[in-house]
Amino acid sequence: MPLDIAVLVEPAHTVLVTQECQIGVIGETSPLALKDVAAPIIPAIAALANAARDAGIPVVHCVAWRRADGLGSNENARLFKAMPKSGLDISPGSKGAEVLPEIGPAGGDIVLGRYHGLGPMGGTDLDAVCRNLGATTIIGVGVSVNIGMLNFAMDAVNAGYQFVMPRDCVAGVPADYADAVIDNTIGLIATVVSSTDITGAW
Repeated sequence: MPLDIAVLVEPAHTVLVTQECQIGVIGETSPLALKDVAAPIIPAIAALANAARDAGIPVVHCVAWRRADGLGSNENARLFKAMPKSGLDISPGSKGAEVLPEIGPAGGDIVLGRYHGLGPMGGTDLDAVCRNLGATTIIGVGVSVNIGMLNFAMDAVNAGYQFVMPRDCVAGVPADYADAVIDNTIGLIATVVSSTDITGAW
């Protein structure tokens, strides 16, 4: 039986979490191909974040950090090994580490950075922050569906949260593969809807 979206995203127990919606990853100056497929989701995420704030729902921004010397960051996957060669600068305090201004942070938003891992929840403060905010439902938005958002959804479900993914607020490369991941994997563990389905419930 499908879950009632209005009950699922009731503001009293919901938090909106953005994943790597930062200038260095999906901003116009990013060296990553991801920025092109992510361009259409930025206005949708911005609108959803504004609606969440208006509804009294906390907004948490999770950004990835990597020092120029790589200290403290993973080196145990091809993805991590390729980052220094990409020209990506997401060092703490850099422009690339900042949340896209269209999306946040606004007053009251929380920003969490991480040096390691594939997603925003494993080994970070995110789980504790969400619990301290009284959340049982996480609305997850951002990039990439291929890795970061898939990892996020699994970690959240393993931690006991309901995970809601607005399809128009996520992206991955290539786009058709990202669609297949949503249809065949994420859709089995999360509630996949549109951002307007969510805002309509608020």
